[in-house]
Amino acid sequence: MANAALEPPTCKSQDYQLTSLDGITSNTEYLGDASTSNWVSSGTPKVFDNQVLLTLSQDGASSSGTLLASTSYVWYGKVSAQMKSSRGDGVVSAFILLSDVKDEIDFEFVGRDLAHAESNYYFQGITDYHNEKDLAVEGSTFDQYHTYEIDWQPDELTWAVDGNVMRTLKKSDTFNKTTNQYHYPQTPARVQLSLWPAGLSKNGQGTVEWAGGLIDWNSQDIEANGYYYSMFKDVKVQCYDPPKDANAKGDNAYVYTKNDGIESSVAITDDKTVLKSLLGTGTDMDKDYPKAAASASGSAATSDVATVPGLSGAGPGTNGQRGGGEDDTSGSSGSSGGSGVSSAAGSSSTGFVQGNGGQAGNGAPPRNERILQGSIFAALVAIVGMLIL
Repeated sequence: MANAALEPPTCKSQDYQLTSLDGITSNTEYLGDASTSNWVSSGTPKVFDNQVLLTLSQDGASSSGTLLASTSYVWYGKVSAQMKSSRGDGVVSAFILLSDVKDEIDFEFVGRDLAHAESNYYFQGITDYHNEKDLAVEGSTFDQYHTYEIDWQPDELTWAVDGNVMRTLKKSDTFNKTTNQYHYPQTPARVQLSLWPAGLSKNGQGTVEWAGGLIDWNSQDIEANGYYYSMFKDVKVQCYDPPKDANAKGDNAYVYTKNDGIESSVAITDDKTVLKSLLGTGTDMDKDYPKAAASASGSAATSDVATVPGLSGAGPGTNGQRGGGEDDTSGSSGSSGGSGVSSAAGSSSTGFVQGNGGQAGNGAPPRNERILQGSIFAALVAIVGMLIL
């Protein structure tokens, strides 16, 4: 069926060692070829001491935070992230799985509470505050690396911290009699790593309160580096077999055959996932720039870019608004063009100060990259793509 959005590439088991920006492509350059890049980025990822930093500054390219979204999707599997959270009121770090129909599985870290990770899940973005549970973390989520693991199976889901299973959810316990459905994450999802500003005055009051209050833009980390940061060393993905009754017609892409967005509506096909240019869409994949503009920057409007899987979505996921209020749809703008490459628009962290030591380093990164505009906008893009199947 015709689809304005490209189909999501299928799962690939891999150990993604995040020691550099290799394999990370800016969201203004990625064309859907998962073989050329592992992650799509917005904001400003940086590198320090063989670790990837996600940054959040008061202005500039990372004023809406930084996001890495995997270029391949996962349809059941075991996914882990070795990471350190950020710290501070209003600052939220996240490691989540998020599907195009807003199924979601979360680890989130509120910067005010460095002793817990928040586990959560959603079915098609339906808010249920009973789904969230705090998980105790030994030591500090900011000072020490910990490994957070999501083991997602068709009938059971677990969250583990440092090898210890802390929470188990059975699909059989999620049946909703009103909708006659299992409210259980069940559709192909991307891995997303993010750092985002929940504590902004423009956000809803519930979001700000959940995040611990407004962000302090004169904090120790801001004074030392010009930005807040979370750190990632490694992400492992182990793909599981698709459901035994899955409609498998190929092995390249996941396709929704119906509009209900549930497991039985997902097919595995050999559909293409790569655009010729940033002007292309799922219904016109070979659309290219006019010849007269072939040597230009090749920039594209956000509405064009967002049709590629991996270019929309943000770290907050459905949790970006807690308790109502307007979402943060602000962000820097700019232009960047060309075909997909294997490195992101970012920089090394010369002058970076980790934790409590050192002198102030370089300031906030420059305004040189487009910012993804929050999970609610992203989710709408994904839903529109699905509804026009």
